[in-house]
Amino acid sequence: MPYVTVAGERLFYASFEGDPTRQRNLILVHGAGGDHTHWPAELRRLPGVNVYALDLPGHGRSEGRGRTSVDDYADTVDLFVQSLGLERASVAGHSMGGAIAQTLALRRLPWLASVILVGTGARLRVHPRILEGLKTNFEATIDTICQWAYGPTAGEQLLRQGRRQLLGVDPAVIHGDYAACNAFDVMDRVDDVTLPTLIITGSADKMTPPKYGQYLHDQIPGSQLVEIKDGGHMMAVEKPTEVAQAVAGFLSSR
Repeated sequence: MPYVTVAGERLFYASFEGDPTRQRNLILVHGAGGDHTHWPAELRRLPGVNVYALDLPGHGRSEGRGRTSVDDYADTVDLFVQSLGLERASVAGHSMGGAIAQTLALRRLPWLASVILVGTGARLRVHPRILEGLKTNFEATIDTICQWAYGPTAGEQLLRQGRRQLLGVDPAVIHGDYAACNAFDVMDRVDDVTLPTLIITGSADKMTPPKYGQYLHDQIPGSQLVEIKDGGHMMAVEKPTEVAQAVAGFLSSR
């Protein structure tokens, strides 16, 4: 598994080379407190596409420090893509990663081909109970996050895996991620996104409900909207086949 140094930080990413021509490239950006494993194998090994699933700084196997703003994470993703030497790439972002993808789209970067927004919104207000609890009662707050993050069809093993992964992250990093989400708000600018855009929402998502996805769809001209039945906030790992099919169909039409 490869590493790359970006702005002095050694970042890990899982890669899959499905397109030797390097014309179809996809960057996967996880959400708050996550890592590349929050994207299922069905997406990390998407046929016919070069896929790069990044661990953001301070997350997973990446070194460096976590950020406290979506703009700062967007800077890292931009530099990451440039360090890979990719002339064109699409970005798929989940939750906070979706905020990062929107930020990149609004910057009109020359390498960015399209964006895929999964379980996210143009504004990501965080419940004060989460922000305070991450500082004062970390384990109990992680339990609350897991209760809210998974849909009705998620099995106990998936919830245990999710809890174990989050408990392994530095509490300060997760708090910084949620603070970044809480400050994110592009509701009055998201209609300036002109790139091809796919929006994927879960019908049972409690953290970014379907109305968030519908707002994005209403505001972003020409966007596509897919709703995953019974999908919770972690719909990518809950319903990997359905999410991967939606992404593959969107990319194949580019």
